[in-house]
Amino acid sequence: MESLQDFLDRFGPSSQAETEWLRNIFTFITEHLSALKCGPAPPGSPAPPAASGSGTGVCCCCSVLGLSVRVMQRIQEQMCVSHTLPVSYRLLSVSELVSQQHLACVSNLSWSTNQQRAWEKEAELSLPGGGALPRVKLLLIGCLREGRGGDLRLTDGRDSVRCECLSPSPLWLHRPVFLPHWNYIPQNASGQDEAGGCLELIGSPVLLCPGPEQGLAAAAEGAGPPPAVGVREAARLLGNRVRGQRLSVFGQVGSVCPLLVVMETTFFCFTLTDQSESVPVLVKDSRRLFWSQCVCVGQSVCVTELRVCVLRGWRGNNILSVTDRSEIHTNYTPTHTPTEIHTNYTPTHTPTEIHTNYTPTHTHTNYTPTHTHTPAEIHTNYTLTHTQDTSTLVTSWTEDSEGAEPEGDLLQSGAMMKQSKIISYQGTVTEVVSEGAGLYVIDRKVGLCLAYQPPGRRKLRPGDRVELHHVHFLSLASPDFPPRMLCTCLRSSLRVTAFSRVGGSPGPSPRCPGDGVLPRLLLQRNVGVSEYLWACHLSSQLTHSLVPTLLKDQCVCVLSWRLMETLWRRRGQRDIYSEMLEEPHTCPLSQYSVDSAVLQYTTISDVLQCLQADCWSSLSLASLLSPGGSSLTRSQINSALSWSCRTLSSDPRTGDSLRRRPLLLVGLLELPSLTSELKHCLQLRDATGAVGCVATETSPDGGRQRSSFNTAWIGCLVCVLQFTMVTERFLQSDFPSYQHLDQDKFITHKHSRIYLQFSLDHVHILSPSVAMVTHLRQKQEAEEEEETAARKRRRKDSASSVTVTTRPCISVVIRVEQKEGVAWRNMGVGTKEEEAGLRLSFSVRAAVIGPVVSWGRDPKNGPVTQRETTTGTEDKVVLVFSGVSTRWFPVLQPGCLYRLTATDTQDPSVLIGSGVSGRRGVELHTDSTLQVRSDWKFHTLPRPLLPPTCGQDVLSPVLSVSEVLDCSSELVCLQGDVLDRISLRDTSTGSGDTHTGVRLTLCDKTGRSLQVYLDLSHTPYPPGLLPGNTLLLSSFQRRVSRTGSVYCSHLPVSCITVTSLGDNSCVKPPPSPMMHLGQWALNREHRCIVGQVKGHVVCFLFLELQWSCSLCGSLYTECCSSSQCRSTSSVFESKAKVVVDDGTGEAHVWVSGALVRPLLGLADSQWEGLQRVIRVKGHIRAYPRGRSLVCGSDSEDPVLHFLLCLCSSHVVCRPLSLTCRKQTNQTSEGKTLVHTHPEVRRFSRGDRDFVTRLTRPLQLTCLLLNT
Repeated sequence: MESLQDFLDRFGPSSQAETEWLRNIFTFITEHLSALKCGPAPPGSPAPPAASGSGTGVCCCCSVLGLSVRVMQRIQEQMCVSHTLPVSYRLLSVSELVSQQHLACVSNLSWSTNQQRAWEKEAELSLPGGGALPRVKLLLIGCLREGRGGDLRLTDGRDSVRCECLSPSPLWLHRPVFLPHWNYIPQNASGQDEAGGCLELIGSPVLLCPGPEQGLAAAAEGAGPPPAVGVREAARLLGNRVRGQRLSVFGQVGSVCPLLVVMETTFFCFTLTDQSESVPVLVKDSRRLFWSQCVCVGQSVCVTELRVCVLRGWRGNNILSVTDRSEIHTNYTPTHTPTEIHTNYTPTHTPTEIHTNYTPTHTHTNYTPTHTHTPAEIHTNYTLTHTQDTSTLVTSWTEDSEGAEPEGDLLQSGAMMKQSKIISYQGTVTEVVSEGAGLYVIDRKVGLCLAYQPPGRRKLRPGDRVELHHVHFLSLASPDFPPRMLCTCLRSSLRVTAFSRVGGSPGPSPRCPGDGVLPRLLLQRNVGVSEYLWACHLSSQLTHSLVPTLLKDQCVCVLSWRLMETLWRRRGQRDIYSEMLEEPHTCPLSQYSVDSAVLQYTTISDVLQCLQADCWSSLSLASLLSPGGSSLTRSQINSALSWSCRTLSSDPRTGDSLRRRPLLLVGLLELPSLTSELKHCLQLRDATGAVGCVATETSPDGGRQRSSFNTAWIGCLVCVLQFTMVTERFLQSDFPSYQHLDQDKFITHKHSRIYLQFSLDHVHILSPSVAMVTHLRQKQEAEEEEETAARKRRRKDSASSVTVTTRPCISVVIRVEQKEGVAWRNMGVGTKEEEAGLRLSFSVRAAVIGPVVSWGRDPKNGPVTQRETTTGTEDKVVLVFSGVSTRWFPVLQPGCLYRLTATDTQDPSVLIGSGVSGRRGVELHTDSTLQVRSDWKFHTLPRPLLPPTCGQDVLSPVLSVSEVLDCSSELVCLQGDVLDRISLRDTSTGSGDTHTGVRLTLCDKTGRSLQVYLDLSHTPYPPGLLPGNTLLLSSFQRRVSRTGSVYCSHLPVSCITVTSLGDNSCVKPPPSPMMHLGQWALNREHRCIVGQVKGHVVCFLFLELQWSCSLCGSLYTECCSSSQCRSTSSVFESKAKVVVDDGTGEAHVWVSGALVRPLLGLADSQWEGLQRVIRVKGHIRAYPRGRSLVCGSDSEDPVLHFLLCLCSSHVVCRPLSLTCRKQTNQTSEGKTLVHTHPEVRRFSRGDRDFVTRLTRPLQLTCLLLNT
């Protein structure tokens, strides 16, 4: 109590509040600091007083009273006023700080109210949107000690907290300190993940107990200074290793490598340099890892008691390593010549001057060597500058910046390889892009990547001022990040020069899922920075699109890394020692790729929204019409506008695309759901939405493309690398004419359908389903021909053991032979789960390969066992799918084997079909029927070696278009390429969607075409009916029209399957066969409908030009000639008939519409002028009749004379190449009528008549005119 009274008497409190405050100060020091022990300081830190080794308190040289007096003196020195005591402040223990302070805060004893407000305003202006740290009036006293891995911790005997300092010094260790200005960032605050929080020391701590000055020897003992050599001499001695030799080396710090942990050993390296040489120093003593915070680039230091050792893993090169007696002396100034061995060390600072001698914006003057060289050689390579313009970045090594940047090497993928530049930089962190991935933004324009280094003790916060040395500068490394990037490697050093004044990020920043996963993978593998940035951006996006619906948060980074390694080639392992120490410097950042066409991830909802937004906004109705659209009638215009399609490629290099970069999608492949609009195809789903997919895959037997059939794809998380986005537009309109297309009031209804098209060959599996794992294992076993039989059995056993669940089930193996299409059908009584009525359904006719087999667990798609194929006969069964079970439609294909599984039952009768009962004596030829339940599953099986009793595939033969045209079968199964598609309107229905019919034009490689009519009134809309795709049409009816043309029509049992995907953007039909007119007119060639003809126009037989009403088709002059029509719109129509001769025969060719103008050889302006002239009269007809120029109208009409002269000129009578359709006639019995008998004709020449027999000329309709 006497000490307390002495303490109070010394400071003379003027009030009761001050007396109580002083009493609390004395009590706090007595309770928290008197019991604090001061352990022995490491050799790298200043030696404590002699008494400190006795184990007494931290203030061995001071009593509690003395320590209390020193604390009060330091408090009064820091205060802005001296006439009063800071009674609003209180001393706080470390344990109270950690347990009670849950918000980030700042404390500064020297602030006045105005200074605090000015500080807060500067903080808010420096980082808009971020709030300044709130001020607290707390005082901290404790002892600074080293922690694990080079940490600095403040302890008061009961608890400790990690500290971060701007410029720490070894002099601070194991000495009581008073902290007048600090920030505290608690646990889970921005930039802080360690339990207990982090204490940021704004200035140097105030030492409470005096200590000896730092020196190279103990001055009290009178010993001489140890020898110290320069870097050049140390480099020479480094090459000649002498056992037991110890060196003291001084020089400037050239680089400081980060702390690394290799095989549970923590170490770091730094280099000492002069103008010509450099030597590396290895620090792995746990008591000296704190040096990594004390040394910084450009600082003059001296390290004592170093030994030469060999660093394993670094090609046997020697390195200087610290020993247990090594010391480090910062801000060292040598006073000797290079030839001298001993040095006279003169300290250049007191403990409180450490923070002020280092100025990071110019060269350091503390190092003053006396070498004989010009001043220009004194470390001129190092210049640390920074302005807001990143173009002023300067390199820290002259040899890396003197020459111009080498031109990049162009890779085969189109990416350009560039060399990075090594610079030094100073700036302010303005954004935390991804703390876990080590990505930040400096000065709002420069990206910073710290992932190539181990994660630091302290995470950067917005507002931190940082200083970077030996950092790589990259330009356009990733299109997803700022164009200018700074990346740190294992030789780079990062130092915080000013702590952030704000409490958190300005706004919510996306965090990389599974913090630290990607950087940990990066330290193990040699991956380029462009690839790493791409994986980080993908991880951030997958977090929103897959978590938590499809994936756990921890799996996203692994999937991104796996996909990145799939798309880019691997480079092997990183050589960390060469990266840190070797010259010239090489690391994964030395070269990087610049590729503007790198893949870009997008979510399914983004794709759907963009396509939906562009569906009608980018549509020009006039572009949907043929080139002669202005001459189309009202019905022709509205029919042409009723359906249109827009296809976009995922890669802009292969066609029109949604973005400038190639797109990729990630999602789960699933069967169509009940709410899905498209029932005929699979769907791809992520957490944002789902989209239908028309998918094909390569057949395992013939290598050809076919519709998806493997059920193992269901449930796989996949990445689609190449796909086509399809938007089908359906429009109901009533446009009077071409001129009204810009008026939306004539559109009565419109809607669209969006889906994707891709081949499963362009799909990468990220997370396979259990069935896909089994399928891939079986495929690998089939390819390993040299594998022993015993090994195969073991692998098969392990494959079946991992398959699945322990739920009992039964199964039967079937082979699909025929499949009907999905339609709404009246299912009669219905099943237990569903009610009777109109329901979506389809049926499959299949062959039962073997008996029903019981299992203790679901076999899924495991190999077919012998007991599943042991049967004497092969039964047929009709599987009926309705309601939920119709989702299996996309993957059930004829000719494939499937295992039908029913779980939670052991009753074989469940999978045995029921027959149809009949009368006695009546023999039934119908197959048994089996209603498929909603919980049954199908698994695609590889085709095994079946016994002969199982028979062969009973499949309908697939015909080509030519075979269908030539055959006489009534029910056909055909395959062909879609050449054209026309939507047929049904005006009899009152529903909004009247597009219930489709006319497809199919063709084959021969060029012959066939029209197919689809009735979609009772069928879900089938996607993929696009020009360029290949379709398989099963159970279609072959019919012959009245004119003798063959076509096919849709039946209720017909099935449509997309077997191959084509280029829908530029569909070109195969060339029609070249035909000779003489042979084409013969009977044996009548089956060819469309062909190419090359001939010469002999003469014109007929020409008609007319303005017609677009509504009723009557003659139109100033108004419609029909009294019942009040239409005010008209169209220009043209027709012509010419005689073409190719040397083998003649043909009469009808030409109409837009083809008349090129036939006449008129330019566009001439054709428009001719239309204006004819509008006055309304129409004109000319009958040249060969060369006689006979006409049936007014012969004085100048327009008529012009047309007659034009028709007989060499401009018209010229060689032409035509694509024509042959006109045929049909009798009332439906048979094609071909005029094979010559026709008797009479000709008069003068006074004589001639009678002869002439073959009826071939009648053709021109489809295409090649001028």
